[in-house]
Amino acid sequence: MSGGTMIEDARLLTALSELTGTVLVVGDVMLDVFAYGQAERISPEAPVPVMRLERELWMPGGAGNVARNIAALGGRAILIGLVGEDASGTALASLTAAEVGIESRLLRVARRQTTVKQRFVVGSQQMLRVDREVVRDLDPEEEAALIAEVTAAVSEADAVVLSDYGKGALSAGVVAAAITAARARGVPVLVDPKHPDSRRYAGATTVTPNSGELARATGLPVADDDAVEAAARAMMAACGAAYLVVTRSAQGLSYVPADGAALHIPARRREVFDVSGAGDTVVGMLALALASGLAPLVSAALANLAAGVVVAKPGTATCSLDEIEIGLIEASLRLGDKLQLAPRARRLVEQWRAAGLRVGFTNGCFDLLHPGHVTLLAQARARCDRLVLGLNSDASVRRLKGASRPLQTQAARAAVLAALASVDCVVIFDEDTPLALIEQLCPDLLFKGADYTLDTVVGAEVVRGYGGRVELIDLVAGHSTTQLVERMR
Repeated sequence: MSGGTMIEDARLLTALSELTGTVLVVGDVMLDVFAYGQAERISPEAPVPVMRLERELWMPGGAGNVARNIAALGGRAILIGLVGEDASGTALASLTAAEVGIESRLLRVARRQTTVKQRFVVGSQQMLRVDREVVRDLDPEEEAALIAEVTAAVSEADAVVLSDYGKGALSAGVVAAAITAARARGVPVLVDPKHPDSRRYAGATTVTPNSGELARATGLPVADDDAVEAAARAMMAACGAAYLVVTRSAQGLSYVPADGAALHIPARRREVFDVSGAGDTVVGMLALALASGLAPLVSAALANLAAGVVVAKPGTATCSLDEIEIGLIEASLRLGDKLQLAPRARRLVEQWRAAGLRVGFTNGCFDLLHPGHVTLLAQARARCDRLVLGLNSDASVRRLKGASRPLQTQAARAAVLAALASVDCVVIFDEDTPLALIEQLCPDLLFKGADYTLDTVVGAEVVRGYGGRVELIDLVAGHSTTQLVERMR
């Protein structure tokens, strides 16, 4: 970070536990469709690849994705927008209504076409995007209906987000009514802007442009920290915001208050897979943090961490508190890249195998690490070149061992295990067994304690089926987590 005050990771970890509240999200709602497949030949009709469709994924986009991010972080989102009385509008209304944590209050309008963005993805490469939309201003009846719905919902909100994608839902009248109602209640208003005239957002608490939007709105360069700060102050002068949060892709995020020094928060080092929807994640986390009473600077730092999680995922993604917590612990303990999500772990295993290394796998809850665990992991690592450990999530442990377990959170357990020299990678899985994870990683060796038999080890049949080995390791007598728990009681 440059300028301002450094925020310690310990403060951010504490802040994660304080997130709560309701965020009203108003704006342009759309349907995101991802078509995934393979392209193995060129069309005889034209020099273009032929894509063989394998699967489609439909999800709420635009303001709907902001609401999804708030819900994924544990907050409650009230979503208001317009959709058409068409098949896409029906699908979008059903998707948002089915999302846990989202209260969908979408208005169906016969005269409006639902916006659909369809992306065609081959492997990990997006090949084409097709937009189906008609952009037009609200008619008086539509505007009046939206204003009535928004002003009524503000009374339930701890923060308000105006998600402007330039599709017409956020007219000047809707924006002004939302800001006026929110200010009357004393709740913060956040604007994710698209309109080039920043005066449209007068009275908002903060505006969250990306660097391109900031440049277009001000006509100023944004090539470096100083230029971003100057442009941000020009935008603040136009809209009267208390501070700006500028998202800058690989450069991270800039927090620029009206009074005081700017803070430029660098992006945490991540493998960038897809930046789709990262701005929605930023405004979603920022809004939930402000709704929870956190300081703007702390909220901005959390938003930067959340963005770092979603850019490592394909498609319009969300992040969870667990993922942010794991990243913070990993960084604070200098664990490198030992804590991984399953897709990244799979790529890591592929790299190891390509280098001629034998990859081993074991799994467990590891609620209280004891000498028996340490011995098992050390012996497993001695029999392979790299050891991946599958760790049951908190939800998985509760299902297996009861409501009183685990004693330590999954992030804490993962951090302790990753600190061991015998463990090269830790992957948290949410299922009751690691079978799906084993099928993804395809380890060369599967290890389990000798209290199992070869026929009762989960995944043994899969591993042996492709030529791998299953090995049982002798346990150290007299050590078990269950015994430790009983002794503490």
